Amino acid sequence: MEQRSSTPACTRRQFIRRAAVTAGVIAAGPNIITSAALGAVDRAPASARINVGVIGTGGRGCDVMRAFMAQPDVQLRAVCDVVADRRNAAKAQVDQGYGNQDCAAYIDMQELLARPDIDAVLIATGDNWHSGVSIITARAGKDMYCEKPMSVTITESRAVSDTMQRLGRVFQCGTQRRSIGNFRFAAHLARSGKLGRLTELHAEEAGGLQNFNGETLPAEPEPPREVVDWNRWLGPAQWRPYNAKYWSRGFWSNHSDFSGASITEWGSHTVDLCQWAASADDTGPTEFYTEGKRHIARYANGLKIVIRTGLRFGSCPVRFEGEEGWVETGDSGLIDAYPKSLLQDRGFEGGYPPDNHVRAFLDCVKTRQQTISNAEVAHRSISVCHVANISKRLGRPVIWDPVKEECLGDDEANRLRSRAYREPWYL
Repeated sequence: MEQRSSTPACTRRQFIRRAAVTAGVIAAGPNIITSAALGAVDRAPASARINVGVIGTGGRGCDVMRAFMAQPDVQLRAVCDVVADRRNAAKAQVDQGYGNQDCAAYIDMQELLARPDIDAVLIATGDNWHSGVSIITARAGKDMYCEKPMSVTITESRAVSDTMQRLGRVFQCGTQRRSIGNFRFAAHLARSGKLGRLTELHAEEAGGLQNFNGETLPAEPEPPREVVDWNRWLGPAQWRPYNAKYWSRGFWSNHSDFSGASITEWGSHTVDLCQWAASADDTGPTEFYTEGKRHIARYANGLKIVIRTGLRFGSCPVRFEGEEGWVETGDSGLIDAYPKSLLQDRGFEGGYPPDNHVRAFLDCVKTRQQTISNAEVAHRSISVCHVANISKRLGRPVIWDPVKEECLGDDEANRLRSRAYREPWYL
């Protein structure tokens, strides 16, 4: 996605390509990383650091920003947010962490992306902007770590994947559970055949966001651009008068113009893990339908993903079932399996922190290798969520062709693969 004007690409500095891969994983820092805490890390010399900018500095953005700041070969240079309070808080967090006032703060992401000293970008806007900012960032010559879900529609994430391949950019989707020990172990059991032939994969959807709304709120006085840049917050979504409720996470996450509600909120992680367990990172199910409150996605070989609520072990749990056993785990780090002997070789640290995923991204920036959650992998996973949502919204089954990426013989469903973009934005 881009505005209808060209932005010259910036060339990545050559030392980044030649830099050695940093070994090991750095633990996440405290809520505010102090200069003393950063000083305790064996910091890489300034000439060997990856300079990072952040676009979108709400709660999630600041959380992942802390993981970046804890890495010894990263320097946070700039932050950008259309909401002044968030923008200012993020700058203060970075400045306090480094013990200086050097972090620049921008309203307009194009100003951040125009900086030749920025090598990589953390994208943590609302879902509405993930695909658009990713494409704009790639055209500016930067690599990126983009929060999930990577798109609001299927055509958006397809455009992101195609753009990354064409421009050779490194992309890591924030589906960090692929880099966390207990989830990796569970996926390995499924992929290795130790569960026998897989029969059902269970993916938790987010509670409390099951019902889409397309509500138009009453107009409120629009604040100055310096306080909230409302036009830029809306981005490609249809125009509507300002109302502060729109940009509260609890509202837009369930709004059909800005997100995919419960299925994409957690399915971005849990369906992604099911795709990985099924060794289906380059394809997807072919049939989508609903059984009661469960959304079913069936592969051509009969294997099913069941998108549901009620699994164990904290947020974003998954369960993989085969003819000879099963395994279940979640964000708590706890894991259970049958037979119990499957757990004897686990040898991992369970739990949630995103540091491993951030570290893996930075290593790929240096080596130019594909990330574990690269754009094509993330596109395939989020497409499963989007088609499940299409079936849910239409209230009927949908037949999906994962090669052509279209709903077979179904014009009504195919129209929901994309959305109209508000000028001047386009894919």
